Amino acid sequence: MKYTIRILIGTGLTALAVKCVYEPTDMVIGGFSGVAIVLRSLFGLPLGVTTFMLNIPVYFAAWKMKGFRFVRWSAMATVSLSLWLSVIPSVNLSQSDRFIAAVFGGFLCGCGTGLVMSCRATTGGTDMVAALIHTRLGRYSVVEILQVLDGLIVIAGLYLFGIRAALYSIIAVLAAAKMSDFILEGANVSRSVFVISDRSREVARAIMEKMQRGVTGLPAKGMYSDARRCMLYCVVSKREIVKLKEIILNSDPEAFVILKEQMKELCASGNSVLFSSHILDVVEKVCNKVSVIKHGQLLYSGRTTEIVGTKGLEEVFMEMNGDEISVTPTKE
Repeated sequence: MKYTIRILIGTGLTALAVKCVYEPTDMVIGGFSGVAIVLRSLFGLPLGVTTFMLNIPVYFAAWKMKGFRFVRWSAMATVSLSLWLSVIPSVNLSQSDRFIAAVFGGFLCGCGTGLVMSCRATTGGTDMVAALIHTRLGRYSVVEILQVLDGLIVIAGLYLFGIRAALYSIIAVLAAAKMSDFILEGANVSRSVFVISDRSREVARAIMEKMQRGVTGLPAKGMYSDARRCMLYCVVSKREIVKLKEIILNSDPEAFVILKEQMKELCASGNSVLFSSHILDVVEKVCNKVSVIKHGQLLYSGRTTEIVGTKGLEEVFMEMNGDEISVTPTKE
């Protein structure tokens, strides 16, 4: 029910931005909504119906390639967006001021996209296409593919509506990206980083000495080699990511660095990441599903939000067990 409400509100805000801000000012911001604006300008096709029809072959392909679990919430978001686009009246909220349209439209669209993505869904369109292409061209990330697709759509808008509208469209895209990132991540600008290295002590010492950051060592085991290692976990600001990578790779050029955001991108592409840790605070922040095992028996398996509620994950586990437990978190 909670996801349903978020998706309805999120798609409503997105539709409001498209119908009452972007379309009246001839701003094409990418995505299938941008394609629908272009087609409406050329052939007079209705936005809602066009968006829905464009998504049908994409969802059919996603269902065949990824399965129903990958598309269920996104399918609901796509249907909801198409309905909102059909029922919201055309009102020029920005009064044809493209700067206001870029900022206000970006705010509305970013809020809407963030709410939908917080339910691990998308409104389909180029997001879904990028995820499908990524399964075939794994060397390119979903974000890189999405940038190319949306860039082509913005270029189409440039051809139809001129360079001025295209430049304001870019501002709108940036505003929407910032707002959706804020909705998903909050005001917190920190980033969780995991490091796998054969020189874990040397790497940890370098991070603590050169960045004055705390580092936690987590026991890890390679399932192929059966080798035991120490995986490092630390939290840094966005601006420190580049410096952190330099310090790590100077200490160990073979080190493997993983950002929590990279895990999210993998999951958005339909993959699952199995993450094992005894640091329950890390589990709560990183994983959206968790399994609780005690003496070889599975006590619980489900969404992290459902088991946590208003408490911390560690507190819930202590109440559930009263003594030692084993946790196998999964991020999908």
